[in-house]
Amino acid sequence: MAEPNLQEVHDFLVLIAKRAGQMITSANPTTAGSGSKKNSSDLVTETDRAVEAMISSSLRAEYPSYSFMGEETYKPGDTLSAAPTFIVDPIDGTTNFVHGHPYVSVSLGFAVARRPVVGVVYNPFTSTLYSAVKGQGAFLTDPTHSRARLPLKAEPEPLEGLDTCLVAVEWGSDRSGLDYDVKVRTFRKLCASKDDGGAMVHSLRSLGSAALNLCAVAAGHLDVYWEAGCWAWDVCAGWTILEEAGGMVVDANPGNWEPRVDERRYLAVRKGVGQRALIEEFWACVEGRLEVGP
Repeated sequence: MAEPNLQEVHDFLVLIAKRAGQMITSANPTTAGSGSKKNSSDLVTETDRAVEAMISSSLRAEYPSYSFMGEETYKPGDTLSAAPTFIVDPIDGTTNFVHGHPYVSVSLGFAVARRPVVGVVYNPFTSTLYSAVKGQGAFLTDPTHSRARLPLKAEPEPLEGLDTCLVAVEWGSDRSGLDYDVKVRTFRKLCASKDDGGAMVHSLRSLGSAALNLCAVAAGHLDVYWEAGCWAWDVCAGWTILEEAGGMVVDANPGNWEPRVDERRYLAVRKGVGQRALIEEFWACVEGRLEVGP
């Protein structure tokens, strides 16, 4: 098999993302009309399924020899191979989508040898496009930026400590058990005053789209994003964008500096002097060991 032309893949993914965006913005979802996969907070709509069907059929027609992994067609036991693979979330932020909250994205990633190498994340409600090709930088196009290189600040401020950081976290759809308790205790420690043994971060944000959270870290709008329980299709595209913007992705559990894209535990930090020290400081705030993932 010939080596993938990453720029061609990128350009085709942008085209597909825009097409998917038109489907999403023309839909009229409701909370009553949505279904659930696992519980009442793990939502899916007919639009999710229709968009993924369009994306998968388009990619299979254009790249028939490449593999495909999508949220709505994933089956337990499916694994990511080393083959060139499209890793796709048709609507990242379905809960936001059904509530009419416009923090929603199409997340289209491409991995080779299990490493993210192309990422396209598109929010059709705000006409915001983030994209990256490995080795070529990351870019933002929206109503106020025309292919602006990320991060948006040419010289990002140093990462001097968690007490200067805006941190994204997500509650996820699993609301019981050990990992839920680890999350809640960690959230508390991040927010608590230093007098009470906390990190006293500027604030926590729970926004509802892993892909857009990673892109916000890449842009420098957020300093840190800590996540456990999401999937490769939530993070593959944003991972490439973040790394090309000088950011880092490590394990949400302390100690693992090189997680796999399908490991389901992630800690993302923006570009800036002091990345590794900030990661160590964050890991010291993790109250327990997350069990999700391999």
